Amino acid sequence: MENYQREIEDLLLLAAEQGASDLHIAPGRYPTLRIDGELVQLTQRAMITPESSAGLCLALMDEEKQERFKKNKEIDFAFGFKDKVRFRTNVYVQRGYFSAALRLISHKIRTLEELGLPKVLRDFTRPSQGFVIVSGPTGHGKSTTLAALIDEINHKRGDHIITIEDPIEYLFAPDKAMIEQREVGSDTLSFRKALRSVFRQDADVVMLGEMRDLETISTAVTAAETGHLIFATLHTNSASQTIDRIIDSFPPEQQSQIRLQLAGALLGVVSQRLVPRVDGGLVAAVEVLIANYAVRNLIRENKLHQLDLVIETSTDKGMISLNKSLSELVRQGQISLENAEIYSLNPSELTSMLSH
Repeated sequence: MENYQREIEDLLLLAAEQGASDLHIAPGRYPTLRIDGELVQLTQRAMITPESSAGLCLALMDEEKQERFKKNKEIDFAFGFKDKVRFRTNVYVQRGYFSAALRLISHKIRTLEELGLPKVLRDFTRPSQGFVIVSGPTGHGKSTTLAALIDEINHKRGDHIITIEDPIEYLFAPDKAMIEQREVGSDTLSFRKALRSVFRQDADVVMLGEMRDLETISTAVTAAETGHLIFATLHTNSASQTIDRIIDSFPPEQQSQIRLQLAGALLGVVSQRLVPRVDGGLVAAVEVLIANYAVRNLIRENKLHQLDLVIETSTDKGMISLNKSLSELVRQGQISLENAEIYSLNPSELTSMLSH
């Protein structure tokens, strides 16, 4: 077991040194890193066998986690390594063998500027109440953007911030704000229960790692209506799809009510993709919807198909379409046209935008 402990520590260190975003352990493969979006097998190391895969996975867990893993066949947790980096980890079983996927999380919470995100995002941190959603596919930096927004408030306001996460990713160092971080599973039984408790915890700002079910979404909207500033993530591809998904998760008879609530509470939606840079690394392409009078009206009247047009025609109000963001990155020489087209939801429109 001691050898596996040493070996997993070597791999964790290597992943951090190579600037990888993920480390994969699975039998029948070499240890594998994801660097700049591409999987790279570490062929200079030993091939992982079923036995070594089990040993490496178990070396990541204490006894309590091993028990939970044996019971549920999968487990999510996060841990710090050598005061440099944290890993968000999922250990699971596939075809009867143990495997693990580890996502690297920097100890340093980067600012909006350092992440290359639009300045307009800072406006979402200023109100005392409302609902801000960060959306995008898995692994495209939603947690990193949320952390930057929360830390912005931390350095500016004497608020009580509560985060509800599964697992806790970034660790905040309280500055002007008081910050409490709750982990689903160890500190609370569910997102739903923890979110209901914030009404009794004198919270000003709440960060929800994920909105997984109808009750969590419903409670989040209510909390945003009743004096809390709520930040949450959703796995959707665009701002309009995000709003559609929220409304659609309710039974038909409740949808007109949630439309009214959402129209009143929403501050904005940020939808993002991490696109490979020409010179290595990743850069964020971002769509920004700001809930102004026109947007609130469209939500109220169930005309969500018109939201994309509002985003495109409201650049002067700070809104950004995904194609606008991608085309700017192409013009600046940061990303290739080929990659811009891969990440665009409307490649033909992107091409015509770049030809003008």
